[in-house]
Amino acid sequence: MTDQDSTVPSETDPQTPDSVQAPSFQQAMEIAAIWLQQWDQEEISDEVIADRVGELVESRDGARGFFVISLAGDSALMDRLPEALVGKLRSCGEGVVDLTVRNLAMSAAMVVHHRKQADDLQAAGSERVNLRCTELLRQLEPHSVKERLETLLAAASNNQGSDVAFLERWGYDANQKTAIARAVDAIAD
Repeated sequence: MTDQDSTVPSETDPQTPDSVQAPSFQQAMEIAAIWLQQWDQEEISDEVIADRVGELVESRDGARGFFVISLAGDSALMDRLPEALVGKLRSCGEGVVDLTVRNLAMSAAMVVHHRKQADDLQAAGSERVNLRCTELLRQLEPHSVKERLETLLAAASNNQGSDVAFLERWGYDANQKTAIARAVDAIAD
C-alpha cells in the first residue's frame, strides 16, 4: 500500500464539520447550517453547539459565516439563545460584539430599504435579524456592547467616528441612519 492509498486523512484534506480550523466564509456558512439543523432536530445539545460555535467564531470568516446563517436563517437557535451559547459568545469578546452591532445596523437599514420597495417579506426578514441582534447584544458583555454601540450611534446620528466609513460604504441614507440610531436606542429599552 502506498501513502496515496492510506485512509488516514492528511492535513490538506477538507475539514469535517466536527473539526474546524480557520474556515473560509463559505465553509463557515455551510458548517453552521449543518450544525443548526442538527440542533433544531435535537441531534446535538445546547452545550455541543455552543462548543462548536465557540471554535467557529474564533476566526473572523468563521464568525461572519455563523452569523449570516444563524441571524438570517430559519433555525430557532438565535431566538432561544441557550445559556451555554450565550456564555461561549460572551467569552469570544469584542469580535462577536462588533459583528453583532454591524448586523444590527445593516438589518435596521435594510428594513427601511425593503419597506420603501414595498417588499414586506424581505422587510420582515430584516426585522427578525434586527430583533435577534438586539436580544443577543443585551446578553453580551455590557461594557463592550455599550462602547461599540456608542461608536455606531456617533456615526449614524452625528456623522462622527470610525463607523462613518462603514455607513458610507453601504450608502445608507438619512432615513436608514435614523433607523440605525433607533435600533441602538432599543438595546437599552
